[in-house]
Amino acid sequence: MRAEPGLRETPLATLADYAEAARAALDPPTWDFICGGAGDERAVTANTAAFEAVRLAPRVLSGVATVDLSVRLFDQPWAMPVAVAPMAHHTMVHPDGEVATVRAAGRFGIPTVVSTFAGRTFEELAAVATSPLWLQLYCFRDRGLTRELVERAVAAGFAGLVLTVDCPRLGRRPRDVRNAFRLPDDVRPANLPASAAYSSTDVYARSDLDPALDWSVVDRLRSISPLPLLLKGILTPADATRAVEAHVDGIIVSNHGGRQLDAAPATLDALPAVAEAVGGRCPVLLDGGVRAGRDIAAALAHGADAVLVGRPVLYGLAAAGEEGAAGVLDVLSGELTDVLLQTGRRSPADLDASLLFDAPARAVHAPAAGGPVDTVGGPLSKEGLHSSVSEPVMDTMNFLNEITLRHPDAISFAPGRPLEDFFETEQLFRWLRHYIDHLAGLGRSEEQIRTTLFQYGTTAGEIRGLVARTLADDGITADPADIVVTVGAQEAMFLILRTLFASPRDVLLVASPCYVGITGAARMLDIAVAEIPEESDGLTAAAFERTVAEVRAQGKRPRACYVVPDYSNPSGSTMPLRARHELLEAAARHGVLIMEDSPYRMVSSAEPLPLLKALDPARCVVHIGSFAKSAFPGARLGYLVADQEVADRNGKCTRLADEISKLKSMLTVNTPSLSQAVVGGLLLESGFDLRARNAAAASTYDANLTAVLDTLSRLFPEHERAAHGVSWNHPAGGFFLAVTVPFAADDAALAVSAERYGVVWTPMRYFHPSGGGENVIRLAWSYLTRRQAVEGVERLAAFVTDHARHVGVS
Repeated sequence: MRAEPGLRETPLATLADYAEAARAALDPPTWDFICGGAGDERAVTANTAAFEAVRLAPRVLSGVATVDLSVRLFDQPWAMPVAVAPMAHHTMVHPDGEVATVRAAGRFGIPTVVSTFAGRTFEELAAVATSPLWLQLYCFRDRGLTRELVERAVAAGFAGLVLTVDCPRLGRRPRDVRNAFRLPDDVRPANLPASAAYSSTDVYARSDLDPALDWSVVDRLRSISPLPLLLKGILTPADATRAVEAHVDGIIVSNHGGRQLDAAPATLDALPAVAEAVGGRCPVLLDGGVRAGRDIAAALAHGADAVLVGRPVLYGLAAAGEEGAAGVLDVLSGELTDVLLQTGRRSPADLDASLLFDAPARAVHAPAAGGPVDTVGGPLSKEGLHSSVSEPVMDTMNFLNEITLRHPDAISFAPGRPLEDFFETEQLFRWLRHYIDHLAGLGRSEEQIRTTLFQYGTTAGEIRGLVARTLADDGITADPADIVVTVGAQEAMFLILRTLFASPRDVLLVASPCYVGITGAARMLDIAVAEIPEESDGLTAAAFERTVAEVRAQGKRPRACYVVPDYSNPSGSTMPLRARHELLEAAARHGVLIMEDSPYRMVSSAEPLPLLKALDPARCVVHIGSFAKSAFPGARLGYLVADQEVADRNGKCTRLADEISKLKSMLTVNTPSLSQAVVGGLLLESGFDLRARNAAAASTYDANLTAVLDTLSRLFPEHERAAHGVSWNHPAGGFFLAVTVPFAADDAALAVSAERYGVVWTPMRYFHPSGGGENVIRLAWSYLTRRQAVEGVERLAAFVTDHARHVGVS
């Protein structure tokens, strides 16, 4: 309730002045309700005390004469790194309530976070807003009510959701207890049911708010809203990490203004560790204790991207309505400008740890937009890098490429490389000449040929027509315009993922075990992965549909499924023809695209089954190809076939390949012209029949596979395998098979195998994104001669037998 207004002659120059004016304007119980906190109010005091302890380092002769306070967050321009924090019941301090607050924020071009308990409707506020509105959300026991609030906010044009996560119940606030505080009869939340009793905030919260929220609420809100989602109330690195893993769009470091847990840390004290855990993966905002422009600067120097300001705005509203709220924001804007000028900074992006006088030695992270800031001259903080670099899967590709070099005397079953015996240096010159002659035959002049070979060339690729003719030989009819030539298949995967996966709700389905290149690319792009357990014949439609249902039950969207139908890496499995048809039918029915990758079919003697893309009348398949095995790895040449149509909101259609090419132009610009020329010449020389060209190599690889299987059978006879705890599958071709052993096939076991027995293999657990394959090893034989393959299996059998005995499993 407002007290009788009095006259104030002294101008309001600081936020403290506005607080004093508000105290004079409000009756004591209302003032206590607004400014009080939980328990002994230690957390309330800590918030402001933490900022009071900060000292900023001035810089002289900086040459900075003007500053720009603007920032860009959540794809929106903010005129300064400030938003109005969510606070309930603005109508309790001024009859215009949130309407006045929203108008004031609009004058300064900053967002307002509207409380669930706002005294004005979402629609009223949207009608007067000239800057973004966000909905602060409590989740109710009545989930229908929660959904209704979100849907109304979306319909009103709100720009995001802020879920308060630190309120399983309201904190005990002694001031309100002493005052027997109740909301006035005319102060009610305008967006909640009129029939409920709201006078006792504590009683209402205990009866209607859901106290049992867990992390599933993130997915639930995603399922009902397309808006960016921030979590407010994060104070620990562990919760920050969990939030990032849940793909939230932002984190607000907040202790609820000290109104929940009295022993909670000050928000500024909690901020650096949270920012470090987030590592720039999403924006981090601070809420609590900001009482001056210098506090905004200090928060940004400690790792925030922006701050929320709460009580001071309400004090301004109580003191003078819209003009008072705008006055508070004007003070903050002016004071922040002063800080920037006095410290030689041109914009908030320049506010890093160097702003802090006697800054602590711990790493303090700059705003997410600028990335981490590390001590000058010191090592970079790994926690400040993207979290994917710390994941074991990112070491796997290097391991596969380097493990053979680490143990030069060992026989290595690790790399799935073509055998170099089938390559000759002179072939490169011959293929290049074939391609040059081809261009001349097309009527190109010497100058045009020179340009083709020495310049960048088209982004989508110069040899798309030759690739299309090669695909036709393998049963795929592709328009060259639907092909993009890439820097290896790995770039094709990355481009497809980046193009298709637009929302944190989108999930990539993969068979498990799975090629690490696709799961690693997904991790780099922060794309969630769901595993489909692979059966002996590879991925099945039934398993695919079960996983689709599980993903959708979590409120997420299964966007695409990565499949290697022929001689898959790492297991060597091959999908039967019937399973291919069933998978395509299921994918079309569920609206899930298939990402098909089949790099080994051109180097295997077995009669191949039709590719999924060759059986794809519904255009469900984006096909990925590579010349690493069918030509030579050093070319680093791959391609994709994306013949799906893409329609914009006006109904205009383009090719998916065209959209992918746009992204490629920003990644590698184009695929090297010389690589395309050499591979193009190879395709021309082979008459586009790579299977015939690779017949000798395929015969060698298949002979090696037979040697490996025969040697395993000789050393582990069928009647003894159960006793040994050893088994394996029987691929029809390709480069890989899986062997199950009776002990943990981990890095320690691999070290023993390599150093003492002279044989290297790959732990299958590397290929299980969420764990699995602990007792399975992958063998690849393509890089070996037949003699080496036999001797390698003999060494492996000795290791398996001895190690099982050593660890006590047999």
